[in-house]
Amino acid sequence: MTSHGTSSTGLPSVFSPLAKTLLDSFSEGVVVFDHHGRVIYVNLAARESLPKDVVLTRPAAELLPVLAELGGRLRPLRVGELELGEAIFLPPRTEPTTLADREKEAIVRSLEAHDWRLAETAQSLGISRTTLWRRLRAYGLHRDGRSRWAQYS
Repeated sequence: MTSHGTSSTGLPSVFSPLAKTLLDSFSEGVVVFDHHGRVIYVNLAARESLPKDVVLTRPAAELLPVLAELGGRLRPLRVGELELGEAIFLPPRTEPTTLADREKEAIVRSLEAHDWRLAETAQSLGISRTTLWRRLRAYGLHRDGRSRWAQYS
């Protein structure tokens, strides 16, 4: 970006710093193409989630099928009647959606942070050791990644 509001390609910059900040706040990945099919912006979520082998300097005709395979949805970008290009929206990273999944993830993170010491883990989670033990059993969690309780079920 130069000081005259143009991008490094010499084309007028479409996005203000505020617009870029807004795009970066999306949980979805956003890849924006100009009307010539060149990538002009990739938000933070897209940069973090795109596989390393996706080369963003390739033309849209080559990139769009790859991004579609990742679950991307293509939408036109317009201001009034002015066609600015297209954006492809990539689904957000898969994160736990249920309360149980989030609880399990929090327990595992805390266990790892406390080197699987149950008393310290329970204290950091604000639950008793008995409750933690019950949750470990319910979720089938064991330090080595297998469930020792499965053999008794």
